[in-house]
Amino acid sequence: MAVKIVRQPKKIALIGAPSSAAAFLAGSEKAPAALRAAGLVEKLQNAGFEVIDHGDCAPRLFADDEEHRRARNLPAIVAGLADLKLRAEVAVKSGALVLVLGGDCAQVIGLLTGARRYYKSLNLLWLDRDADLNTPATTPSGRIDGMVVANIIGKGAPEMVRFWGDGAIVREPDVLLLGLQRIDPGEQEFLAGSPMRRMYLQDIQSKGAQKSAHEALRQVHADAREFVLHIDTDVLDAAELSSVNVPGAGGLRFDEARTILQAIVRHKNLLGLDVAQYNPDKDADGGGAKKLVDLLVEALSARLSAEEPAVAEAPTNAVAPVAESAAKTEQREAHAEVVSPEAIPAETILEAHSAETNSADARAESSEAAEDSPEISSSQSSS
Repeated sequence: MAVKIVRQPKKIALIGAPSSAAAFLAGSEKAPAALRAAGLVEKLQNAGFEVIDHGDCAPRLFADDEEHRRARNLPAIVAGLADLKLRAEVAVKSGALVLVLGGDCAQVIGLLTGARRYYKSLNLLWLDRDADLNTPATTPSGRIDGMVVANIIGKGAPEMVRFWGDGAIVREPDVLLLGLQRIDPGEQEFLAGSPMRRMYLQDIQSKGAQKSAHEALRQVHADAREFVLHIDTDVLDAAELSSVNVPGAGGLRFDEARTILQAIVRHKNLLGLDVAQYNPDKDADGGGAKKLVDLLVEALSARLSAEEPAVAEAPTNAVAPVAESAAKTEQREAHAEVVSPEAIPAETILEAHSAETNSADARAESSEAAEDSPEISSSQSSS
C-alpha cells in the first residue's frame, strides 16, 4: 500500500549539509552554522513555522585533488550525499517542507534522491546563473559543482550517476534552468539539442519577477507535479550579496528574488529546497548571512497562507531499490551515525528506511509528452 504523506504548510524540516567538496572554493561548508547563528531557526519560528531540526551531516571539505583533475573529490562528495539522502527521506515523509542548508550545489542530489524514495518522478527548478551541465569530458575546472545538473539527468562521472543508479533522477524536460546567464561552450552545445527548459536572467529582468515566476511554475507544471527548488545564491547581484563563491554583477536584486521565491513556495507541490554557495569566509562581519536569512524567512512566510494540508499518496517503491555493494552499505551506515545533538538518531533513520523497502507500487504520474518540448528564450542566441 502507498505511504500517505500529509503536507504540513506550517512545518519546516531543516537539514545542514556542510560541504565544500564539490565547490570552487573552501568556506561554503561553514554556511549551515553561519545561517543558524544569524537567527534562521528563531526567525522562522517567530514567523509562525514549526521547525524540526534534523541536524548537520558530517562536513566534507574542499581539496584540490590534483590526482583526479576531471572530477575532483568524488569519494567525499558521494559520502556526503549518502548521509544527506537518509535524513531527506525521513524529512520528506514527515510532510514538512524540507530546507537544506548547503554547502555546495551537489548536495541537492541528496535531497532529490531522498524525495524519489516516495515519488515516482519529480520536477526541478534550478535558480542559478550557471547551467552546471559540464561533464568530466567538457569541464574547465574539474569541480563537480559545475556538473550537478548533468549528474541529475544521468550524465557525467559514473560515481555520481550511480549514486541514484536508475538513470536520471529528473528527466531533461522536467528541469527548468531559471536565471541562466553563464554558459560554457560544451554546455551551450548540449543545450542546443536538449529538451531542457530554460529562462534567461535578462528575460526575467525584462519581463519582471512576478510574471517570470508564474511562467516558471507553469513550465514545471507546479499545479500538478511535485517539484524541488535549488537556489544558488550567486544568482543574486554581487552588489546585494558578494559573499558567494562566484559573484557577478547584474544578477537578481533582493526584491526580485523575494518575489520569485514567494510565488514558488506558496505551491503545496514544492517538496523541498536547498540553498547553496553562500561562503562565510567572504562575509567577515556576518552581514551577508543576516541578509540571506531575512530573504529566506520573508520568502518562506508566503507558505503560511497555503491551503489546508493535503494528503498525497507517494509510492514507496516506485523505483526499484538499487543493489549496493557491502562496502557502500558500510560507508552509508557509518556516515548515518555522525549527527549533531539535535539530529534524529541514525537508528531511527535506518529503521524507517528498512521498513518502507517492501511497500507496493502506486500510480505513476501521467506523461505529458506534448509539454516536453522546451520553450526557448529569445535571448538564447545572445548568451
